[in-house]
Amino acid sequence: MSRLADTPLSVLDLAPIREGGSAADSFRESVALARLTERLGFTRYWLAEHHSIEGIASAATAVLIGHIAGATERIRVGSGGIMLPNHPPLVVAEQFGTLETLYPGRIDLGLGRAPGSDGPTMAAMRRDPYAGVDDFPQRLAELKGFLNDERPGQRVRAVPGQGTKVPLWLLGSSDFSARLAAREGLPFAFAAQFAPAQLFEALKLYRDNFRPSAFLEAPHAMVGLPVIAAENDLQADYLASTARRKFLGMIRGQRIKALPPVEALDWSPREQAQVEQFLGAAVIGGPETVRMGLERFLELTGADELMLNTDVYAAEDRLRSYEIVTEMWRS
Repeated sequence: MSRLADTPLSVLDLAPIREGGSAADSFRESVALARLTERLGFTRYWLAEHHSIEGIASAATAVLIGHIAGATERIRVGSGGIMLPNHPPLVVAEQFGTLETLYPGRIDLGLGRAPGSDGPTMAAMRRDPYAGVDDFPQRLAELKGFLNDERPGQRVRAVPGQGTKVPLWLLGSSDFSARLAAREGLPFAFAAQFAPAQLFEALKLYRDNFRPSAFLEAPHAMVGLPVIAAENDLQADYLASTARRKFLGMIRGQRIKALPPVEALDWSPREQAQVEQFLGAAVIGGPETVRMGLERFLELTGADELMLNTDVYAAEDRLRSYEIVTEMWRS
């Protein structure tokens, strides 16, 4: 029995901006991917908050979520995630309460605590450099208070937002969010698409310490991972050079747009090892390689759901990758 066939699949879209392309191109391509994956039966379509990064167009995450939800009919649309310490919880509740009111039963609110950028950008956002270190649980409790039913004597309300009960997820790449999600009885999403090092430790902590809540009776863990599927292994590896070039740029302090694939990269052995660490959970290959890789990943992690991020240069290659994955998923 195939575990893959029984596992919900979802999409993480970083809204990449290509070299030679624009943010407007990125938005059009996101709509095309959302419509395709909705037809293919994917469960969720999430976008991530990043700021002042030349190659990522999803800075106004809630606005883009509304755009994607308006262009689709059934697929759940949400954040993977909103960086809660960047925003007053009341404002987040108002934004996502508005989205839930416009698209009832289709909105997810995934929450993280990283800044989503660098120090100067944090300062430009007026973010306290210590925000999210010790006060994240308090911020989460405040946000929940604005999304749940109104309490007697509550003076400040999220309008819209109060009583919408938008489903919350906690995101992370370490044990902090895993422990907090377990304590709060919330679903947990691990970001193995760029930081897989603590994946197994975090999943174990989450499952071992989970407390049932009004939101969730049993632990539910989703894992994000890089997946690039092509017609054969050689082609997939070639397409993956775009993702490798992105991480190589990060290592070198360069926040670059998505670059075309290349046959070979000019990197040192140390840089290559660092890039491969970022992509340690990646499944890259032709159809059968991808099927086996996803089955193996599910066997190792026991994930309840997978969220796939496909970082390639050409929009048509990204669409085709999801089609190939679906063929393996449904076969």
